[in-house]
Amino acid sequence: MTNPETEIALAAATAGADVVRAAYGGAVTRHAKGGLDFATDTDVAAERAILGVIATARPDDARVGEESGASEGTTGRTWLVDPLCGTLNFAAETPLVAANVALRDGAATLAAASADPVTGELFWADASGAFCRRGGTDAPLRPSASSRLVDVNCDGPLDRPFVGGQLVADPAFRAAFGPRVVSSTIAVAWVAAGRRAGYVTDGRLADSVHFAAGTGICEAAGCVVTDLAGAPWRTGRGLIAAADAETHAQLLELVRPHLAASPG
Repeated sequence: MTNPETEIALAAATAGADVVRAAYGGAVTRHAKGGLDFATDTDVAAERAILGVIATARPDDARVGEESGASEGTTGRTWLVDPLCGTLNFAAETPLVAANVALRDGAATLAAASADPVTGELFWADASGAFCRRGGTDAPLRPSASSRLVDVNCDGPLDRPFVGGQLVADPAFRAAFGPRVVSSTIAVAWVAAGRRAGYVTDGRLADSVHFAAGTGICEAAGCVVTDLAGAPWRTGRGLIAAADAETHAQLLELVRPHLAASPG
C-alpha cells in the first residue's frame, strides 16, 4: 500500500506521460533555450499537467519545474519536475524519453516516479522500496551489472574537456563496459531495473529536476550512487549510479583520470 505522497507522484508522472504520449510523432513547436537545447509545446503542456496534479493535492508544498521555474511553499517539502527528459529525442521521434517527478524533504527523497510514455512503464520508489509498474502491476526492481552496459551522458560545456565524452573514448572503459548514450534520464531508472550496469554524468546536479527521480529510484533499489569522486552526489560534481559496489569501484577507477584532467 503506497502512501499519499507516492500516489501523488505516480499520478503526476502519469499525467505528464499521457501528454507526451499523445503528442509523440506529431508536429513539434520549438522554443530555443541556447545552443542545441530547446523546449517544445509538449514540455510545457506536460509540466502544466504534472504541476496541476501536485498543486491540487499539495498546494502548500514548494514546486520546481524545468520550464516554469520555482514556486515557494510553507511545508519544507519540494517537488522537482522534469516533464519531458529527452526533448531532442522526442522531437526527432526517438522513443527514449521520461516524465520525472520527485518529492524531497531536505536531502531525503520521499517519493520518486519516472514514467516512460512510450512503453507505458512507470518506475517508482518510496520508503517501501523501488518498483516498476506495468499494466497496473508492481514488480520490485532488482539492480544487476550482468548487461555490462553503462549509459554515459555526453552533454556538457564546449569550452573544456568533459568527463562523459572523454570516458566514451577511453579504450579501458570500452574494454570493461559497453557504453551507451540514451540522452534521457530514463536510463538512470534502468540501472535500478537491471537494464544498465551503471550511469555516469558530469555537471553540478544538486536539486536537479533531471536527476532527482532517477537517483531516488536507484537509492531505494539499493544501487550505489555517488558523485564522480565517490562522495555524496548532491555535494560534489557529477554522478555515478552503479548496480553494485564492485561495478561502482570499477567506474570510479575509470573516471578518476578524466576527472583529474577536466577541472570544473
